[in-house]
Amino acid sequence: MKFTLSLLTFALWTLLCGCKGSDPRARVTPTNLAVETTISTDGSGLVTFHATAKNAATFTFYFGEGLNGALIATDGMATHSYLTSDTYKVKVLAFSSDNISIDKTVDITVNVTVPSAGYTTPATYPGMTLVWSDEFDGDQLNTSDWNVEIGGNGWGNHELEYYQQANTSVSDGYLIIKARQEVFGSQAYTSSRLTTQGKKAFQYGRVDIRAILPKGQGLWPALWMLGSSIFTVGWPKCGEIDIMEMIGGGGKDSTVYGTAHWDNAGSHASYGGHRALFNGQLFADEFHVFSIVWTATTITWYLDDVQYQVIDITPAELSELRAEFFFIFNVAVGGDWPGSPDGTTLFPQRMVVDYVRVFQ
Repeated sequence: MKFTLSLLTFALWTLLCGCKGSDPRARVTPTNLAVETTISTDGSGLVTFHATAKNAATFTFYFGEGLNGALIATDGMATHSYLTSDTYKVKVLAFSSDNISIDKTVDITVNVTVPSAGYTTPATYPGMTLVWSDEFDGDQLNTSDWNVEIGGNGWGNHELEYYQQANTSVSDGYLIIKARQEVFGSQAYTSSRLTTQGKKAFQYGRVDIRAILPKGQGLWPALWMLGSSIFTVGWPKCGEIDIMEMIGGGGKDSTVYGTAHWDNAGSHASYGGHRALFNGQLFADEFHVFSIVWTATTITWYLDDVQYQVIDITPAELSELRAEFFFIFNVAVGGDWPGSPDGTTLFPQRMVVDYVRVFQ
């Protein structure tokens, strides 16, 4: 009986562990990883990657633009549009079916140009003086005029981005705010939010802002103003003037909104309008100028010098709209109004500002 049990035990052990005397299957490792790149010469920032490796089942690409997300491709092909000129380190990993990887890092130099086409406005107006402007010359943000706000607290709108300085750059005469899909500070996206609070504030005048906007579901660029009393009376008692807002995706990338907000006997009140482009044009295609003409009696909104909205601010309950305001430039991602990005949204996105000018 003892001998019979020993044979049975041996048979069971053989069944569980494989054939008698066999070694575990050797795990496959990729080899000979090579990466070819094709860089567009039209200034668009588009780069195509083609990775190959022996025994590779999938490839993962890290594009070196501050993204901690990655693109996975089974065929080794990937494309990425860079937003600014620079030299980037691109890391590519090749994985075998056994999930063993090898990696290779390549340096690429990309030249990105901003399309100069689009509407522009004059640097002078009869009977008015240019009291402040930023033409965004040089290679960095003018910190005597601008603050960079930091954080990912939803900003009162359940937004999904974390605002940080790294998403702001100044080059070739443009301010560029970038929205990226990357996890930071518990948020799934990053962007930038700039203000002139405590540095530059104005009461009345004409404001011109020339900009190219981002596009895509969940993108929410805004060029706007808040009353300087925000920290003492709160919102909406401080007043808000939205020179331009856009919510992207679903055919909405061709419409902008101009709105005023104020406090009406303890309740939030607002009044605004919108203006759309025609013939399939998008605000991401070229520059447009977003303007207000603000007096003690009215605020009038313009798109490319075409009026589309006006509000009478003489009633007593709109007194906060006759006070001093500062600027805010930001690109939000997600939030109560635009909703979240979806599978149609391409990242990164950018808002490019050519100039902001205030005349009085």
